[in-house]
Amino acid sequence: MALIYALGGLVVGGVLGYAASYLYGLYVKKHAADEAANVVEQARIEADKTRKEAEITAKEEVFKRREEFEKETQDIRNELKALERRLSRREDNLDQKTDALGKREKAVEQIEEKANQRERDLTTRQSELAGLIDQEKDALAQVAQLSRDDARRLLMEKLESEVRHESAALINRIVEQTKEEAENKSREIISLAIQRCAADITQEATVSTIDIPSDEMKGRIIGREGRNIRAFERETGVDVIVDDTPGVVVISSFDSVRREMARRALEKLIVDGRIHPARIEEVVVEAKKEIEEVIAEAGKKAVLETDVHGLHPKEVGLIGRLRFRTSYGQNVLRHSIEVSILSGIIASELGLDIQLAKRCGLLHDIGKAVDHEVEGGHPAIGADLARRYNERPEVINAIGGHHDDIVPANVYTIIIASADAISASRPGARGESLEKYIKRLERLEEVAKSFNGVDSAYAIQAGREVRVIVNGARVPDAEAAKVARDIALEIEKELSYPGEIKVTLIRETRIVEYAR
Repeated sequence: MALIYALGGLVVGGVLGYAASYLYGLYVKKHAADEAANVVEQARIEADKTRKEAEITAKEEVFKRREEFEKETQDIRNELKALERRLSRREDNLDQKTDALGKREKAVEQIEEKANQRERDLTTRQSELAGLIDQEKDALAQVAQLSRDDARRLLMEKLESEVRHESAALINRIVEQTKEEAENKSREIISLAIQRCAADITQEATVSTIDIPSDEMKGRIIGREGRNIRAFERETGVDVIVDDTPGVVVISSFDSVRREMARRALEKLIVDGRIHPARIEEVVVEAKKEIEEVIAEAGKKAVLETDVHGLHPKEVGLIGRLRFRTSYGQNVLRHSIEVSILSGIIASELGLDIQLAKRCGLLHDIGKAVDHEVEGGHPAIGADLARRYNERPEVINAIGGHHDDIVPANVYTIIIASADAISASRPGARGESLEKYIKRLERLEEVAKSFNGVDSAYAIQAGREVRVIVNGARVPDAEAAKVARDIALEIEKELSYPGEIKVTLIRETRIVEYAR
């Protein structure tokens, strides 16, 4: 029995071992299949990734090649455009040369025609001369039979006829030459007339003096503890000097209109004798009204004298204010009227709009009426005023550019600049002598050169601008503006001048090398 059980156990163990071996084989096969599937999947994923990276790399390469191609194409296009421009310029030059050759050919043809005509005339004259010789021979034969008086009379008649013919030809030739030179000669005559134009001169000053009858009146002007003179200075905005000169009171102010108003008011107070703050206020108001009337009347007279119409009322008032403004001893109102008249004459000779030229000339210095109240040069101030009062662009440009501050945009700007120079530079127009003018320019350059780092300085535009050239190694960019400002302040302190002076600082670096 035990044996049977042992054999049965062996059989069962063999079966179970076989089954376990079989199951383990199945498990190994399945695991191997799963591993193979995973490997295949990983390979597929890696292949896709590699393919995508290859596509991206290929696209980037294509994009890069495309950009390089476009850049090369653009360079080629730019070169083609430059070549086209050069070809166009060459074509223009060729056209100009062709036109010039055509003109020369025409001129040569005309010269040849004149030469042929002269040759034909010479042949004709030779024939005529031969005929005249024959006639003279016949005449001599006849004269041989005439008396001395008859021969002399006949000869004089022939000479008179020939002289008349030659004189007629000479007169015609002179008339033709005169017609050709008439226009240039007339302009020369007008230029001489303009240069000899004369006008009154008013000396430039910033003070007015008033005679007083006695020192007692001087004390009344001052008032108790100076209350009268303080009230007068407060109402008029001027400085009153009463102690410098006996018998005279001096009124000082940079504003000529204000100074004239104060002078009239003080004269009225001296005549009236009643001098106290209340009376001072009343008289100053009256003087202001009188000055306003004088200004308005002066503006109207200037407009009538120059025959310029259609001005804004405020423009007329500003023109009237120029009566109390002088420049180097020349009254600015008379100067403006003179420039207006000269501009009209020049415009008429050039066949331009006379009224427009006269309008530009009358308004060219209008900025000087308010240049002590507004910052900037009088050309720029005047141009802004003209723009505000809706003047034509030609007028605005002429006002702003008559001292070359801006680029001339029309011929009227050049006319006004010329007329302004003629009026200002003619003999006797201004009080400043040539010697003083040269010294002022030299002093202007000396002041600019005195600063550290300045290599050279040049006064230009009649002293209205100084160009300063500094050493780039000694004056850095950060200090350039400060140097320009310091030069401007030093000029204000050292020099006396009308208007303003423009300081232009130029900083440059020069590098020099030699090829040996």
